[in-house]
Amino acid sequence: MKVLVFTIDQRKSRDDHDRVPEMLGLLNDVAVLRSFERTAGDEFQGLLDDGAAVSDAIRLLLRDDHWNIGIGIADVEEPMPPDARAGRGEAYLAARTAVTTAKSSPWNLRVVGDDHYACRQLETVLWLWAAVLARRTSGGWELADLVEQGLTYERAARELGITQSAVSQRAQAAGLVEDRRARELVEQLAADLLKGS
Repeated sequence: MKVLVFTIDQRKSRDDHDRVPEMLGLLNDVAVLRSFERTAGDEFQGLLDDGAAVSDAIRLLLRDDHWNIGIGIADVEEPMPPDARAGRGEAYLAARTAVTTAKSSPWNLRVVGDDHYACRQLETVLWLWAAVLARRTSGGWELADLVEQGLTYERAARELGITQSAVSQRAQAAGLVEDRRARELVEQLAADLLKGS
């Protein structure tokens, strides 16, 4: 069975507090095959088998910006155990390689799997998406959160106490359109990889 194994490692953990519990709480709402859980120290793992869930998890991790993100896409041994950390298979080995090389890669993120070209495509889109999100200010995130809740720009302007023109400018600066397009592409590429196409 082909899945995406996420192996995530906290960056600069010796100089920072333990951020794993908070991130696990945020990732708790992501639809996963096996829940994210701490494996050892400042590292945690989760198994995903859905493109939309991949984009949800990645967006949370990129927004927080404290993680080395390794994604392995390949087969896992069946039957699968109830816990992510107890699994075995090529996807786990790929995720280990990915998180190790993520430490010296753009945006601290790597994708490794048996389809090298397709993994490279997904990785490239993730790097570009990370670049869009990295330039977003707290005001941009505030607007993005409102739009994600379903608010129109007009309603978001009222909620934020600014003009609709100011909302449009903030949306452009925050890359809301680029964010949405990147998410759509990540979902499709991840879904294709899972299908093996």
